[in-house]
Order: sequence, then C-alpha cells, then structure tokens
Amino acid sequence: MTQTPSLERTCLADEHLRLGAQMVDFHGWEMPVRYGSIPEEHLKVRLSSGLFDLCHMGRLEITGADAALWINRVLSNDYDALKPGDARYSLICNEGGTVLEDVIVYKLPEPALSSILLVVNASNRPTVLQWMQAQKGSLEAKLVDRSIDLAMISIQGPQSVRILPACLEKSDLPLEAMKYYSITHAQVLGKSAWVARTGYTGEDGFEVYLESGDAPTFWRQLLEVGGNRIAPIGLGARDTLRLEAGMPLYGHELDLTVDPFEAGLGFAVKLEKAVPFVGQEALRARKAAGPARKLTGFKVQSKRPVRQGMKILGPAGEVGSVTSGAPSPTMGCPIAMGYLQTGLNSEELSLLKADVRGHLEPLEVVPLPFYSRTRKKK
Repeated sequence: MTQTPSLERTCLADEHLRLGAQMVDFHGWEMPVRYGSIPEEHLKVRLSSGLFDLCHMGRLEITGADAALWINRVLSNDYDALKPGDARYSLICNEGGTVLEDVIVYKLPEPALSSILLVVNASNRPTVLQWMQAQKGSLEAKLVDRSIDLAMISIQGPQSVRILPACLEKSDLPLEAMKYYSITHAQVLGKSAWVARTGYTGEDGFEVYLESGDAPTFWRQLLEVGGNRIAPIGLGARDTLRLEAGMPLYGHELDLTVDPFEAGLGFAVKLEKAVPFVGQEALRARKAAGPARKLTGFKVQSKRPVRQGMKILGPAGEVGSVTSGAPSPTMGCPIAMGYLQTGLNSEELSLLKADVRGHLEPLEVVPLPFYSRTRKKK
C-alpha cells in the first residue's frame, strides 16, 4: 500500500485550526484556503485589513563580501541600484531568457548592511537554491535557507498601517513614513525583526519577518489589537486579491515557456546593468524581436467563470489561453488573465470568446490591473 507523504506545516498551523480554517495541500504545505466565505475575506482586505500566513514561502539570506555580485549574476533587475532598506521585484531567468522564478529582493539596512534577503515561491524554493549554487563559482559569499527559523506574516489592507504599529515595540522608521517596497528593522516581543512595506494584494500593507517561535503569539496579538478591523485570510482570497491587482503567479502567468516581455514585466529587466546576468543576451534578442503574445486582462460577459487552461477563440480559431480566472468580489463579475497573440485588429478583439467546457463565453479585453487602490475614480 502506497503511503501518502505527510505535508509540511507552518509554525502557525495550530492557529489556523483553532480558528476553524479549511486546510488544503498547497505545494506540499498544509495551508488554510479559507476560514469562512472567500468573497467576505477578500472584501475584508479591500475595506479594512486581513492577516496572512506566508511561512510556506522561501526566505533565503545571502551574506559575504561577494553577496551583491552573486545575486546580480542571477537577477534580471539591478541589485546595485538599491539603497539600504530598498526592496525590488525581480525575475530569475534561464539561459534562454524564460522565467525560472519571480522574487522579491531586499537590501537589508543596518545592522545587516552586508545581508540580502530573497523571498521566493514555496514551490520553487529547491529550484532557486540549486540555481543559486550553480551560479556562485568561486565567489566569497554564503546562502542560508531561513525558511524554517524565520517566520513571515503579512497584514494587508487600509487599516494595516494603524494596527501593526501597536504590536511593535519599536521600529527604526515610523511605518506611515515608509515608502512602498522598502524594509526596516523593528523589535517584536523583545527580539529583532524586519518589517517590509510590500504585499501581494493590491492594497497597502506589510510583511513581518520574525523568529518562528514567536509567530503564534504575534499572530494572536495582531488579531486581538485589530479587533473587528482585521480577520485571518486564506489562500482563496489571496488568489482573487492578486488576480484583481493583475499580479502574476508562478505556475499560472509565469513558467519556463514565458519570457518577461510577454508577461508585461519588462520593467524588471535591466539589460544594461554593469553585472552580466544569466539569460541577458537571450532577453536582449527577445526584446528586439517583440513578443508574439502578451498577458491580457479580460472581463467575462456572463456569470460563468473561466479557468486556467481554457482556450481563447477569435473569429478564425484559437488565439490564446487563460492563465487565471475567478469571480471578482470587488467588480461583481468573473475576470481572467491570459496570453493573447499580438497583432489582432479591433474587430477580432471585440469577438473573443472563452471555451468553457463547450460553452462559448464572450470576453471583453480590459487593461491590467483590474483594480488599483491608487487609481482615481472617474
């Protein structure tokens, strides 16, 4: 009899069970998909704040005299352009210029000026660890996998900037003064921690890195201080939030068949940076040629949601495929992202349909992101 492998559990697993979460297998981790209604959890983040367990994600620390050189060999973005305390979205590409992983890199401020924190997807952590070592050569640097001993908790939504400060004993910068995509040193429960103004929801929010042993106490403290302004949020709402914000997910919008320009991520590719990086020349050629397909947003003109892998049809046949789709709690209709071939004229674009198990559902092409908290309302 074949035995099912046991799932990894985060240091917050018992907290989720105590709160009545429905747990699922997410890339080998036992994670909460929801605590109640996914649409209600989604709207709680949009209107107030939500609390996320991100301890399943990979947290890698790179130190040493050549740490910056090592990370620059791997990232498509320019690490040398970062000031202490800056964060940057970047890609790790292979020699052919397609996406191996998307990451957030942090240039840690004092007291860790020589340290780099790299946050990667749970499913790709082993791949990134192996890839980093393959690019190291004789450089004087060290990579430590901090994914178990360093917890990662996120608080997202407009109330997060009011709730989180009450749970910190101190921070080197006032949280309201932090710029988006930055990180500062803080103290939580008497111990050193990091607070980053980053997130994956399209809302203002923070990600807190602290000792795993202290994570359950801190989690409960945030819920207690936040009261009715905050709720725990599962993976279901996290996915609909990031979809509305037009944020790519590895395994959906990104994989080894996709290059950054197709995915609309050319801003994360610095072809002229001083340190050559893996895939640089292939990406230069791909940029010059231009993408044959492009990541596109769609509103579904019916109540029937479209899902990953469904074909997008034009008047002459298949012209693309869906990468992510779900009902949008904010917009009140199904939405989707997918890759659509370039060069279609306006008439062809107006006649697009998704093949939903034999039902042809009309699609409207719309700009990404679907939702932006900073976009002015007309």
